[in-house]
Amino acid sequence: MLLKVDPASPQSIHEQLAGQLRASIAGGDLVAGEKLPPAREIAGSLGVNVHTLLRAFTTLRDEGLLEVRRGRGTVVTDKAPLQAGVVERARALVAEARRAGLTNEEIRQTLEVEL
Repeated sequence: MLLKVDPASPQSIHEQLAGQLRASIAGGDLVAGEKLPPAREIAGSLGVNVHTLLRAFTTLRDEGLLEVRRGRGTVVTDKAPLQAGVVERARALVAEARRAGLTNEEIRQTLEVEL
C-alpha cells in the first residue's frame, strides 16, 4: 500500500489519505477482509500525525469501507470494493458539477430527480 501526502495540496491531508485508500479499495489493491497496518506505523512512515490518519479511517468507516476495531486493527469491509467505486464516481461527479457552476442545492436536486 503506497500512500503519499502533498503538503502543498489545497486538499487536507486526511482527505488526501482517505481518497488514496478509497482508490486502493476501488482498484482492488486492498481487498475485502484485508487488515491494514497499524495506524501509528502508517502515520510514522508518512510523517503525519496519527490523529490525521485516524480521521481518514473514520471517514472511510462512516462510508462503510473500513471496520475500525480499537486495539485489534482496521479491516476492509466485505462490501467495500463495490462501494468504494461508487463513492469515487460520486465524488468525481460532484466535483465536475461544481466546476460547471452548479450549487450544492442544484446538485442535490439533480440527484434526487434520478432516484
